[in-house]
Amino acid sequence: MLTVAVDGIPLHYRDVGRGFPVLLLHAFPLDGSAFDRQVAALSARYRFLVPDLRGFGQSRLGEGPTQMRTLAQDALAMLDALNIDAAVVGGVSMGGYAALALLREDPGRVRGLVLADTQCTADDAAGRDKREATAQQALKEGTASVVQGLVPKLVHAGPESPVGREVMKLGLAVPPESIAAAQRGMALRLDSKDLLARYAGPALVVVGEHDTVTPLAKAKQMADLVQGARLEVIPGAAHLPNQEQPEAFNTVLDSFLSSLA
Repeated sequence: MLTVAVDGIPLHYRDVGRGFPVLLLHAFPLDGSAFDRQVAALSARYRFLVPDLRGFGQSRLGEGPTQMRTLAQDALAMLDALNIDAAVVGGVSMGGYAALALLREDPGRVRGLVLADTQCTADDAAGRDKREATAQQALKEGTASVVQGLVPKLVHAGPESPVGREVMKLGLAVPPESIAAAQRGMALRLDSKDLLARYAGPALVVVGEHDTVTPLAKAKQMADLVQGARLEVIPGAAHLPNQEQPEAFNTVLDSFLSSLA
């Protein structure tokens, strides 16, 4: 098992494939295995670096809220350990927040940016309150109380579909403390509109056709901020198109990555 320690916290990651490096940051409340279909299909052409973000999968949870800057610093520490100067940085949902935080932290390390089913705005007061309520719910009632209500919003095919059951299984494996820390960390994230407006690209923005969590308008907002950004809508998917419609997602990802090679 590959790990890198950051402030004494062991963090698990996978390093698979050949070609130029592509760092993929997973959604809440999943782990790096959410990108299995991308790794399986494209690792003959690209080197995928896929961490379990702290508190998820096989990575330990630190103290306090899991802030997006901390996730970015974790990813940079992994790149440092592997002697990788720059990578294409991609993220889905919470992973997109972490990708934006990495861009803010060290833009020279970002060879290209992939933002899938995420947003560049910070939470408003109501959004922060909702995240805190979710954190408290997880701590008081357990992980299942949060995840069972969340999966129908993440997967258009529904929780009883194969992909819905896959997402449910991954979510239920997360400790309630990790759920709470991530929710509180996401509530603290910075607004990134100014960051994207300064970013020279290249960028790929992806959104599921049926995403109601971060819908098409959020994707268009990000794409409009980056000159020359590509916007792709994945039919038949909600908030996790890389898992729900992997072939379509892989096609647009491969097209973007090959244009950089």
